[in-house]
Amino acid sequence: MQRIRLRYTKRGRLRFTSHRDFQRAFERALRRAEVPMAYSAGFTPHPKVSYANAAPTGTGSEAEYLEIALTAARDPETLRVLLDESLPPGLDVVEAVEAHTPGLADRLTASVWELRLDGVDPADADRAVAAFRAAGTVEVQRLTKNGVRTFDARSAVVDLQSLPATETHSSRADRPSDQPCAILRLVVRHVTPAVRPDDVLSGLRAVADLAPPVPAAVTRLAQGLLDEETGTVTDPLAPDREAATALNTADRAAAASVPA
Repeated sequence: MQRIRLRYTKRGRLRFTSHRDFQRAFERALRRAEVPMAYSAGFTPHPKVSYANAAPTGTGSEAEYLEIALTAARDPETLRVLLDESLPPGLDVVEAVEAHTPGLADRLTASVWELRLDGVDPADADRAVAAFRAAGTVEVQRLTKNGVRTFDARSAVVDLQSLPATETHSSRADRPSDQPCAILRLVVRHVTPAVRPDDVLSGLRAVADLAPPVPAAVTRLAQGLLDEETGTVTDPLAPDREAATALNTADRAAAASVPA
Protein backbone atom coordinates (compact mmCIF):
# COMPACT_ATOMS: atom_id res chain seq x y z
CA MET A 1 0.00 0.00 0.00
CA GLN A 2 1.34 3.42 -0.99
CA ARG A 3 0.70 6.55 1.08
CA ILE A 4 0.72 10.02 -0.49
CA ARG A 5 0.78 13.27 1.48
CA LEU A 6 -0.75 16.37 -0.08
CA ARG A 7 -0.62 20.08 0.66
CA TYR A 8 -3.61 22.07 -0.55
CA THR A 9 -4.91 25.62 -0.28
CA LYS A 10 -8.15 27.46 0.47
CA ARG A 11 -8.13 30.72 -1.46
CA GLY A 12 -10.54 33.50 -2.33
CA ARG A 13 -14.21 32.70 -1.80
CA LEU A 14 -13.33 29.06 -1.12
CA ARG A 15 -12.05 30.10 2.32
CA PHE A 16 -15.71 29.95 3.37
CA THR A 17 -15.79 26.23 2.55
CA SER A 18 -16.33 24.15 5.68
CA HIS A 19 -14.13 21.13 6.36
CA ARG A 20 -17.10 18.83 5.68
CA ASP A 21 -17.71 20.53 2.33
CA PHE A 22 -14.05 20.08 1.42
CA GLN A 23 -14.20 16.39 2.35
CA ARG A 24 -17.11 15.86 -0.02
CA ALA A 25 -15.40 17.81 -2.82
CA PHE A 26 -12.14 15.92 -2.33
CA GLU A 27 -13.80 12.50 -2.40
CA ARG A 28 -15.52 13.48 -5.66
CA ALA A 29 -12.13 14.54 -7.02
CA LEU A 30 -10.67 11.16 -6.09
CA ARG A 31 -13.39 9.44 -8.11
CA ARG A 32 -13.00 11.77 -11.11
CA ALA A 33 -9.25 11.27 -11.14
CA GLU A 34 -9.74 7.47 -10.87
CA VAL A 35 -7.34 7.25 -7.94
CA PRO A 36 -6.91 3.62 -6.77
CA MET A 37 -7.97 4.36 -3.21
CA ALA A 38 -7.71 1.94 -0.30
CA TYR A 39 -10.96 1.65 1.66
CA SER A 40 -11.77 0.97 5.29
CA ALA A 41 -13.38 -2.32 6.29
CA GLY A 42 -16.91 -2.73 7.63
CA PHE A 43 -20.47 -2.23 6.40
CA THR A 44 -19.86 1.35 5.16
CA PRO A 45 -16.35 1.47 3.63
CA HIS A 46 -14.78 4.90 3.27
CA PRO A 47 -11.68 6.04 1.37
CA LYS A 48 -8.63 6.02 3.60
CA VAL A 49 -8.04 9.75 3.86
CA SER A 50 -6.45 11.28 6.96
CA TYR A 51 -7.08 15.00 7.43
CA ALA A 52 -4.82 16.97 9.74
CA ASN A 53 -5.70 20.13 11.67
CA ALA A 54 -8.03 21.84 9.18
CA ALA A 55 -8.28 25.63 9.24
CA PRO A 56 -11.51 27.16 10.61
CA THR A 57 -14.29 28.03 8.15
CA GLY A 58 -13.87 31.58 6.86
CA THR A 59 -10.07 31.59 6.97
CA GLY A 60 -7.83 31.18 3.97
CA SER A 61 -4.88 28.84 3.97
CA GLU A 62 -1.75 28.08 1.99
CA ALA A 63 -0.89 25.06 4.12
CA GLU A 64 -3.54 22.40 4.63
CA TYR A 65 -2.43 18.76 4.74
CA LEU A 66 -3.90 15.32 4.25
CA GLU A 67 -2.74 11.79 3.55
CA ILE A 68 -4.29 9.17 1.29
CA ALA A 69 -3.67 5.42 1.02
CA LEU A 70 -3.55 3.76 -2.41
CA THR A 71 -3.85 0.13 -3.45
CA ALA A 72 -1.50 0.68 -6.41
CA ALA A 73 1.55 2.88 -6.72
CA ARG A 74 1.21 6.22 -8.52
CA ASP A 75 3.65 9.02 -9.31
CA PRO A 76 2.98 11.75 -6.70
CA GLU A 77 3.28 14.67 -9.14
CA THR A 78 1.02 13.06 -11.74
CA LEU A 79 -1.52 12.36 -9.01
CA ARG A 80 -1.28 15.96 -7.78
CA VAL A 81 -2.07 17.35 -11.24
CA LEU A 82 -5.06 15.04 -11.70
CA LEU A 83 -6.54 15.93 -8.30
CA ASP A 84 -5.91 19.65 -8.77
CA GLU A 85 -7.74 19.58 -12.11
CA SER A 86 -10.67 17.81 -10.45
CA LEU A 87 -11.12 20.43 -7.70
CA PRO A 88 -12.62 23.93 -8.09
CA PRO A 89 -10.21 26.90 -8.37
CA GLY A 90 -9.30 28.02 -4.87
CA LEU A 91 -9.05 24.48 -3.55
CA ASP A 92 -5.65 23.83 -5.11
CA VAL A 93 -3.43 20.81 -4.58
CA VAL A 94 0.02 22.39 -4.68
CA GLU A 95 2.32 19.61 -3.47
CA ALA A 96 2.41 15.82 -3.25
CA VAL A 97 5.05 13.53 -1.79
CA GLU A 98 5.20 9.82 -1.07
CA ALA A 99 5.15 9.13 2.67
CA HIS A 100 8.46 7.62 3.78
CA THR A 101 8.31 8.68 7.42
CA PRO A 102 5.67 8.22 10.15
CA GLY A 103 3.62 10.80 12.00
CA LEU A 104 2.59 13.66 9.71
CA ALA A 105 0.07 14.91 12.27
CA ASP A 106 2.77 14.88 14.96
CA ARG A 107 4.78 17.35 12.88
CA LEU A 108 1.97 19.92 12.82
CA THR A 109 2.66 21.62 16.14
CA ALA A 110 2.35 25.31 15.17
CA SER A 111 0.93 27.65 12.54
CA VAL A 112 1.89 30.96 10.98
CA TRP A 113 -1.09 33.24 10.37
CA GLU A 114 -1.52 36.58 8.64
CA LEU A 115 -4.28 38.89 9.85
CA ARG A 116 -5.23 41.79 7.59
CA LEU A 117 -7.08 44.48 9.55
CA ASP A 118 -8.76 46.86 7.12
CA GLY A 119 -9.61 50.22 8.62
CA VAL A 120 -7.02 49.91 11.41
CA ASP A 121 -4.18 52.43 11.60
CA PRO A 122 -0.81 50.60 11.68
CA ALA A 123 0.30 52.77 14.61
CA ASP A 124 -2.69 51.57 16.63
CA ALA A 125 -1.86 47.99 15.70
CA ASP A 126 1.76 48.51 16.82
CA ARG A 127 0.61 49.71 20.26
CA ALA A 128 -1.84 46.83 20.63
CA VAL A 129 0.79 44.24 19.66
CA ALA A 130 3.25 45.71 22.16
CA ALA A 131 0.62 45.53 24.92
CA PHE A 132 -0.25 41.93 24.05
CA ARG A 133 3.39 40.83 23.97
CA ALA A 134 4.07 42.53 27.32
CA ALA A 135 1.13 40.82 29.05
CA GLY A 136 1.77 37.73 31.14
CA THR A 137 -1.70 36.35 30.45
CA VAL A 138 -4.54 37.51 28.24
CA GLU A 139 -7.84 35.93 29.17
CA VAL A 140 -10.48 35.66 26.45
CA GLN A 141 -13.84 33.96 26.20
CA ARG A 142 -15.22 31.70 23.51
CA LEU A 143 -18.68 30.23 23.15
CA THR A 144 -18.47 26.44 22.89
CA LYS A 145 -21.09 23.69 22.73
CA ASN A 146 -20.68 23.38 26.51
CA GLY A 147 -21.15 27.08 27.14
CA VAL A 148 -18.79 30.04 27.47
CA ARG A 149 -15.16 29.05 28.14
CA THR A 150 -12.46 31.35 29.48
CA PHE A 151 -8.81 30.62 28.67
CA ASP A 152 -5.43 32.30 28.22
CA ALA A 153 -4.73 33.36 24.63
CA ARG A 154 -1.21 34.62 25.40
CA SER A 155 0.66 31.47 26.41
CA ALA A 156 0.26 29.74 23.01
CA VAL A 157 1.52 32.76 21.04
CA VAL A 158 5.17 32.30 20.08
CA ASP A 159 5.41 35.55 18.13
CA LEU A 160 3.15 38.44 17.13
CA GLN A 161 4.33 41.28 14.92
CA SER A 162 2.84 44.25 13.13
CA LEU A 163 4.17 44.48 9.57
CA PRO A 164 4.08 47.14 6.84
CA ALA A 165 1.05 46.77 4.57
CA THR A 166 3.42 46.20 1.65
CA GLU A 167 4.45 42.85 3.16
CA THR A 168 0.98 41.33 3.09
CA HIS A 169 0.58 37.90 1.49
CA SER A 170 -3.13 38.31 0.74
CA SER A 171 -4.70 40.46 -1.92
CA ARG A 172 -6.86 43.48 -1.21
CA ALA A 173 -8.61 43.20 -4.56
CA ASP A 174 -11.80 41.95 -2.93
CA ARG A 175 -11.86 44.94 -0.60
CA PRO A 176 -10.74 47.99 -2.59
CA SER A 177 -10.41 50.86 -0.14
CA ASP A 178 -8.36 53.94 0.62
CA GLN A 179 -8.72 53.24 4.35
CA PRO A 180 -5.65 52.37 6.44
CA CYS A 181 -4.73 48.71 6.76
CA ALA A 182 -2.70 46.94 9.46
CA ILE A 183 -1.01 43.57 8.89
CA LEU A 184 -0.26 41.20 11.76
CA ARG A 185 1.91 38.09 11.55
CA LEU A 186 1.17 35.48 14.21
CA VAL A 187 2.99 32.27 15.17
CA VAL A 188 0.91 30.13 17.53
CA ARG A 189 1.39 26.70 19.06
CA HIS A 190 -1.27 24.04 18.56
CA VAL A 191 -2.49 23.53 22.13
CA THR A 192 -5.67 22.40 23.87
CA PRO A 193 -7.91 24.34 23.88
CA ALA A 194 -6.78 25.61 20.48
CA VAL A 195 -5.88 29.30 20.33
CA ARG A 196 -7.21 30.63 17.02
CA PRO A 197 -6.52 33.95 15.29
CA ASP A 198 -9.91 35.30 16.38
CA ASP A 199 -8.94 34.54 19.99
CA VAL A 200 -5.80 36.66 19.55
CA LEU A 201 -7.96 39.45 18.10
CA SER A 202 -10.17 39.19 21.20
CA GLY A 203 -7.00 39.46 23.28
CA LEU A 204 -5.91 42.60 21.43
CA ARG A 205 -9.31 44.08 22.13
CA ALA A 206 -8.98 43.19 25.81
CA VAL A 207 -5.49 44.64 26.36
CA ALA A 208 -5.56 47.61 23.98
CA ASP A 209 -9.18 48.14 22.90
CA LEU A 210 -8.22 47.35 19.30
CA ALA A 211 -11.46 46.66 17.42
CA PRO A 212 -11.30 46.45 13.60
CA PRO A 213 -14.36 48.04 11.94
CA VAL A 214 -14.71 45.06 9.58
CA PRO A 215 -13.92 41.36 10.10
CA ALA A 216 -10.25 40.52 9.72
CA ALA A 217 -9.07 38.67 6.63
CA VAL A 218 -7.15 35.69 8.03
CA THR A 219 -4.80 33.40 6.10
CA ARG A 220 -2.71 30.50 7.35
CA LEU A 221 0.69 30.83 5.66
CA ALA A 222 2.34 27.72 7.07
CA GLN A 223 2.02 24.96 9.62
CA GLY A 224 4.53 22.42 10.77
CA LEU A 225 6.97 21.56 13.52
CA LEU A 226 7.94 24.51 15.73
CA ASP A 227 11.67 25.12 16.04
CA GLU A 228 11.88 26.24 19.67
CA GLU A 229 15.30 27.87 19.20
CA THR A 230 14.38 30.10 16.29
CA GLY A 231 10.60 30.32 16.73
CA THR A 232 10.12 29.34 13.09
CA VAL A 233 7.74 26.73 11.66
CA THR A 234 9.42 24.06 9.53
CA ASP A 235 8.05 22.29 6.45
CA PRO A 236 6.31 19.05 7.54
CA LEU A 237 6.89 17.38 4.16
CA ALA A 238 10.65 17.98 4.17
CA PRO A 239 11.50 14.64 5.89
CA ASP A 240 9.59 12.73 3.19
CA ARG A 241 11.34 14.63 0.39
CA GLU A 242 14.73 13.99 1.99
CA ALA A 243 13.94 10.29 2.42
CA ALA A 244 12.82 10.03 -1.23
CA THR A 245 16.04 11.70 -2.39
CA ALA A 246 18.11 9.30 -0.28
CA LEU A 247 16.24 6.30 -1.71
CA ASN A 248 16.70 7.51 -5.28
CA THR A 249 20.41 8.05 -4.67
CA ALA A 250 20.75 4.57 -3.20
CA ASP A 251 18.85 3.04 -6.13
CA ARG A 252 21.10 4.79 -8.67
CA ALA A 253 24.20 3.71 -6.81
CA ALA A 254 22.97 0.09 -6.71
CA ALA A 255 22.16 0.18 -10.43
CA ALA A 256 25.59 1.60 -11.25
CA SER A 257 27.30 -1.16 -9.29
CA VAL A 258 25.64 -3.95 -11.30
CA PRO A 259 28.08 -5.34 -13.93
CA ALA A 260 27.04 -4.66 -17.52
